Amino acid sequence: MRLEQPITEGRLIRRYKRFLADVELADGQRITAHCPNTGSLLGCQEPGSRVVLRDSQDQKRKLRYTLQAIQVGRHLVNVDTGLPNAVVAEAVLAGRVSELAGYGEMRREVPYGRGSRIDLLLAGGRRRGRCFVEVKSTTLVRGRTALFPDAVTERGVKHLEELMRVVAAGERAVQFFFVSRAAVARFAPADDIDPAYGRTLRRAAARGVEILAYASRVRPDRLELAGELPIDL
Repeated sequence: MRLEQPITEGRLIRRYKRFLADVELADGQRITAHCPNTGSLLGCQEPGSRVVLRDSQDQKRKLRYTLQAIQVGRHLVNVDTGLPNAVVAEAVLAGRVSELAGYGEMRREVPYGRGSRIDLLLAGGRRRGRCFVEVKSTTLVRGRTALFPDAVTERGVKHLEELMRVVAAGERAVQFFFVSRAAVARFAPADDIDPAYGRTLRRAAARGVEILAYASRVRPDRLELAGELPIDL
């Protein structure tokens, strides 16, 4: 997915109050950018790190810039959780996710279950029935293992329970983990951070919820799905 807004770069001063990040631009100007990530960004907010910002060019907007990516080591990490759903949708429509190929229709943000919205709802085509796809993005990596979540997530547990109810009703459900960086070799639940989520993910897998994980290619002006990752439950 190509990002259309102009890109600028700087150095991270600090990220705080979850949604705010102070950044020093190349010309020395210090600005506050919107950080579109509710997670802890564990391991991804070292002061002085190179950052990529999208410039809305809207002088009336309270925070003109959006924090899009942070460099960790040699790799850019996407921190905008608003982007992965669109990237996954684009890849599915293009047939680049073999497990989700063959459907003739896609809808996004469809209400279902007990007050939830499913990220992607696939139907029709040569496939039978519907497929409910929940997308979770993660920035947390230890060694070469991508992990989710980076903070306790009751909402994530709720979504897994919704997917289990979908399977119990005779339809297909997929939990899709979007790893927001490259140079990873596998995916696993972060049991030490949220044991309840890890237990629920394993229970969901045992009850027929399919688990997928993909790495991504992160560029300043582009975010794309990369290779599928083995999953260690």
